[in-house]
Amino acid sequence: MSISPVMPSNIITLTTDFGLKDPYPAEMKAAILGICPNAIIVDITHEIAKFNIRMGAHVLASAVPYFPKDSVHVAVVDPGVGTRRRSIIVQTRQSFFVGPDNGILVLAAEKQGIVRVHELTNPRLMLPKVSNTFHGRDIFAPAAAHLLKGVKPAEFGPEIREAAKPEFTNVTRRNGTLVGEVLRVDGFGNIITNINEKEVVQSNVKSKISVELPGCKLKLKLCNAYGEAEPQEPLVLIGSHGFLEISINQGNAAENFGIKPGDPIKLILQGKS
Repeated sequence: MSISPVMPSNIITLTTDFGLKDPYPAEMKAAILGICPNAIIVDITHEIAKFNIRMGAHVLASAVPYFPKDSVHVAVVDPGVGTRRRSIIVQTRQSFFVGPDNGILVLAAEKQGIVRVHELTNPRLMLPKVSNTFHGRDIFAPAAAHLLKGVKPAEFGPEIREAAKPEFTNVTRRNGTLVGEVLRVDGFGNIITNINEKEVVQSNVKSKISVELPGCKLKLKLCNAYGEAEPQEPLVLIGSHGFLEISINQGNAAENFGIKPGDPIKLILQGKS
């Protein structure tokens, strides 16, 4: 499928674990604006938990569907910076993703349909001096700016077969059970899993879901909204970003059940009601 490299929206988004205390986000923006002064830079967040690729992947996948077609999304949660991990551009049917090849881009990119992936190796499309510790400023930000200016992905480096796919994107079905894991706990304490709406619908679950979490087994009401449960009552629903959530109406499910990102979750589908 042919996609124009010209970016009508001129939007670059930034998702990082840099925080707001240090100058790192501003340095990335300066690198972008030095190459493409007309860029519209949108901060998705710089408050991803340090080194938490899983959280960064989920936040990115949650936000990008609402941006215009041909936006460029830069994500930098990069504990392997300066090592042999690759720097990549992922081209999808809707947009471009730029960042380290450590799994942070794939959850969002797959939802849009990956067209091709290129490694970033062309030094002419980086800053003149590339540090070993700040590829966000020296490689990823310039790449995003050059994309806005119409540089084709093939000019950045060779095409590669696929981006790294992390374990946390995998959901398996075996013996009447869906097995996934907790992607993230949001600010309300909702337990957001990697099990998506399509998988729940295909399982033909009706009003109740049997759930196994570390240390507890639950049979929860399947709701369309938090308010369908009584205050402090546990429930399960498909959240606003299309993933299964375990929640407590007006309460904190993660604290109540002692759950953290990365914990396994099982949905028992046999004997569903």
